Amino acid sequence: MSALDGRAAEPRPGLRLAECGLRGQITLRAGDLASSALVGAVEAITGVAVPEALSAGFAGDDRGAVWMAPDELLLFVPHAEVAGAVEMLEGALAGTHHMALDVSHARAVLRLEGADAAETLAKGAPLDFSEAGFPVGRARRTHLGGLAVGIWRRGPEEWELVCFRSFAHHLFAWLETSGVEGAEVGRFGV
Repeated sequence: MSALDGRAAEPRPGLRLAECGLRGQITLRAGDLASSALVGAVEAITGVAVPEALSAGFAGDDRGAVWMAPDELLLFVPHAEVAGAVEMLEGALAGTHHMALDVSHARAVLRLEGADAAETLAKGAPLDFSEAGFPVGRARRTHLGGLAVGIWRRGPEEWELVCFRSFAHHLFAWLETSGVEGAEVGRFGV
């Protein structure tokens, strides 16, 4: 069961917020994200290359990889495939310093879409959400509205955020409230 049961809202016309539902998520920590064994396993599981620092790559909604730290990736696979993917990673990385952990039920993923999405995010995080400062494919860990989140830009007007499941209601409410008409910060000329 997902954290918010697929909850969705439209804080103002053209700004859409939704929980992405239950996604298969694997935290992969390793001493060498560039090792051929890790690169091959990640590509086989997710369908995308290991992302470079501060970036993300996706093959559809349910497969992808996000760089989270110099030794950490967040992998997305269909929920039904998580156990097999973790087993594959364990086999491919046997004998190396690593950890592959199913975090599907520990985290929630939200999607914010629309021309005003960057405006809404700018209200609560110390980042430059402009196209130049945060281009499509960029990923960061930060604080948004006082909560620790991972955030990546999937398209010109499409963002995803991951947080601990226990904070999903708070993050959703913060984004919904911050996105209402009149709450713009004026950073991006909206």
